[in-house]
Amino acid sequence: MGLPGPRRWILWGSELSPFALKVEALLRVANLPFVWMPATGPFRIAARHARRREALVRRRLPLTWPRMTPLDEFPLVPFLFGPDGENLYDSSAIAAWLAAQAIGVSPRVESLLPTGDPALRFAVRLVDEALDEVGLYLVHTNRWVVAARDNDAGARLAAEMRPLLGPFARLIGYTFPRRQVRRLPYLFSVAPDGGSAFADLAPGLRPPAPSGFPPTHALLAEMFEGLLAAIEPVFAKRPFLFGDRPTLADASVYGELAMNRSDPSAWRLIVERAPTTARWIERLAGGEVGPETAGTLGLGDDLSPLLSWIARTFVPLMQQNAAAWERHRSAGETRFNERAFDAGRGLYDGSLLGRPFRAGVKTFQVRVWRDLLDEWRLLGDEERHQIARLMPTDGFFE
Repeated sequence: MGLPGPRRWILWGSELSPFALKVEALLRVANLPFVWMPATGPFRIAARHARRREALVRRRLPLTWPRMTPLDEFPLVPFLFGPDGENLYDSSAIAAWLAAQAIGVSPRVESLLPTGDPALRFAVRLVDEALDEVGLYLVHTNRWVVAARDNDAGARLAAEMRPLLGPFARLIGYTFPRRQVRRLPYLFSVAPDGGSAFADLAPGLRPPAPSGFPPTHALLAEMFEGLLAAIEPVFAKRPFLFGDRPTLADASVYGELAMNRSDPSAWRLIVERAPTTARWIERLAGGEVGPETAGTLGLGDDLSPLLSWIARTFVPLMQQNAAAWERHRSAGETRFNERAFDAGRGLYDGSLLGRPFRAGVKTFQVRVWRDLLDEWRLLGDEERHQIARLMPTDGFFE
């Protein structure tokens, strides 16, 4: 089929979203011209694509990719709209679609999800999914807890929405931060000591400490420090995680960490703890995507800290979420994800890095984990050994 033509694509999303930033990186790798909507307007075009998104969500317009399952749900952003009627959502699925179009056409784009080395492909997908799920918790906390006093996310989103909402967009500057702070416990972030450390903030901006939920800020800080420590030496050695060209894993790491570039206190933390990683983020933000044809990809020993971090964080979290989903389903529960969480339904208690937590079952994480298990089962013994050499796998993927 080949890559799509050079006409302009529409990235429907916000630069506040790590997943939209991830798609931005993918489009740069694919060398596809695009514009952000609704930020770039004008109203007529922004409104047309808002209606297009709504039609997709209401199933009145067909998706190009991916195929939805009952476990999936549509996000607010990002969506990708093509010049020939392509309608795509889900950042990882967009990468898979681009890579499939590029086979035999563009080695750099094809390398987003390498096809010739199953162990390498599995590792790329593992890093991608871990950053999408666990990484989101970390950077969301960075913005609304670490940078609670100096981020201007509400004002920036209001500016992005102005072409679509006009003067009403200024309301976003007030409502959006409060919505995101309210969502912190759903995204694994619970304040300690009743949130007393944030008493100087306006009530709607104080990180919540709901009754019955163990505090997780210290756990999230430990996880974030572990992630930075794992990737910093890799970026000091080579331009991308797996070699000389970017993969989906790089786009995912970039999307999550680049989200905090505009959150002053959170960005200072990254610069101080991982200066090489911070420079890598800045280079990608400036458009660096690597060579078109030269270079190699592989599973270096220096990836072991990152994959071991995933084994300690992402893997047990997915296992506990999947087990909780099974228990709730067996008991007759039918509501999951954020609406259920807000209603006090579909909750479970677990432990991570020796610390307790309470979370809401997420069906899309069940699907993510099932997909990874299916891919693991397709690996041969030698390929599994390549992964096991870099991270503990006993009991994880069986």
